[in-house]
Amino acid sequence: MVEALAEARAAAEAGEVPVGAVVVVDGVVVARRGNERERTGDPTAHAEVLALRDAAAALGDRRLRDATLVVTLEPCPMCAGAAWAAQVGRIVFGAADPRAGATGSLYNVAADVRLNHTSEVTAGVGAEEAAALLTAFFASRRDGGGGASSPGGEPAGRHPGATG
Repeated sequence: MVEALAEARAAAEAGEVPVGAVVVVDGVVVARRGNERERTGDPTAHAEVLALRDAAAALGDRRLRDATLVVTLEPCPMCAGAAWAAQVGRIVFGAADPRAGATGSLYNVAADVRLNHTSEVTAGVGAEEAAALLTAFFASRRDGGGGASSPGGEPAGRHPGATG
């Protein structure tokens, strides 16, 4: 989680919603990314999706069964779906997301036995620090400190208003 939090801090410094993700295989980080939606203009550029893409490329296999996805904020439906598609063996997340979380809070894609793959989920690892990053980011936006924004004034990037 330390590495994922570092990615989240870097994302915040770049004006992105502070979410970071790493993919670990056999104790080795094979991919790491932070949110890049604002920089790229890509609505799918969530940290998890980017890290999973990089991990698949690095390993030469789209199936990441032996991988652990570590992310600072509970994956949204899109990211949980990406983890499902990659057949990730385990998901570890920090702050829960009651508004859009899809690995336990609002939905649980990772444990849905109707799908052809499930993932083990560990929640709450580094939750306080992850939530504090999100809270500080959105507080700075409310105080006029900049950060990612959408044309409608709602937070852009991951899970508008998510504070853990």
